[in-house]
Amino acid sequence: MLVHICCSVDSHYFIEELKKIYPDEKIIGYFYDPNIHPLSEYELRFLDVKRSCDKLNIKLYKGKYEYEKWLNAVRGYEDEPEKGVRCEICFDVRMGSSVEFAAKIGEKKLTTTLLTSPKKDLEQLKNALEKECKPYGIEFLAPDFRKNGGTQRQFALAKKEMLYHQNYCGCIYGLKKQKQDKSFIDELMSPVNKQILPASIEAKIQFYKKVKLLEKKGVKFEIQREKFLNYRLLSALIKQGKKPIKTYILFYSHFKNAYTKFSINEENLQNYKSLKDEINLWSFEYFNKICKNKFKNFQDLLSNPLKVEQEIKIRQKFFGVYDLSPVIIVENLINTSYEFIAKSEIYFDSKEKIVKL
Repeated sequence: MLVHICCSVDSHYFIEELKKIYPDEKIIGYFYDPNIHPLSEYELRFLDVKRSCDKLNIKLYKGKYEYEKWLNAVRGYEDEPEKGVRCEICFDVRMGSSVEFAAKIGEKKLTTTLLTSPKKDLEQLKNALEKECKPYGIEFLAPDFRKNGGTQRQFALAKKEMLYHQNYCGCIYGLKKQKQDKSFIDELMSPVNKQILPASIEAKIQFYKKVKLLEKKGVKFEIQREKFLNYRLLSALIKQGKKPIKTYILFYSHFKNAYTKFSINEENLQNYKSLKDEINLWSFEYFNKICKNKFKNFQDLLSNPLKVEQEIKIRQKFFGVYDLSPVIIVENLINTSYEFIAKSEIYFDSKEKIVKL
């Protein structure tokens, strides 16, 4: 039997229940979800699905990430609500690939862990399974494991096994509607310098890799959630003498105003603080001394930045624990005018942490 898998929270409970009613079936997993965006989220979910399947002793195959195929399939239905036409098409795409793979490896039965998701329509899923399986002569199975408290047991099991519990279905259009009251979508933000931001998808990938490693080593631990003040730099353009320049902006640099301008008229400066919006300008030479000459040159800093935790320590050392004033590093600090066009967000967030027992 081939089981299409969407995520570990759904699949772990679904497969356990499936084993109870089909004890003699060899179950094989197939992760195929081209609707998931961005790619990093796709990799995160696969990482945890693989961890779940290892626990259940299930062989798992990873399908292709065919995001463009999915986009073309749902084109024109971007504004559909959850459980609408876009979801029907999405199920057809995923079940279509799944039944093709089942036929390829010689499996005669197909089902999907999407049936366990409380946010999905059972009839839509049954229709998709039947429609895609019929031409191949493959039997489709659509058990309802949600009823009689199944959903509550599913979430309890996910918590016990410390599985990754995503906060959106994976679809960019569903995510956009979910975050329509916010000024930005955190899940879609990733710095070009590849710095890993707190509570980002990349940070979660690192986290669950560590979880998997600790489990493999037999270390006892639990996962707890903690609230914290998160930060994102949304945009920034810095001009030196009316000319845009490359800069590096330290984490937690919060810009109160979208536009600020001032001039510097002092010689041989390595750092400068403007009382206007409390902006701190540091030369690369000054910053590199603080970092014990870690960087070869300014471009090295831009391409290979410090970790966020290291930047926070520098900020706390120079300004204190609660300071959020902008710290901007320029290659050379010269006497001229400076313009700052920037936008940032400070917001309440939560993240997971490992507590060893």
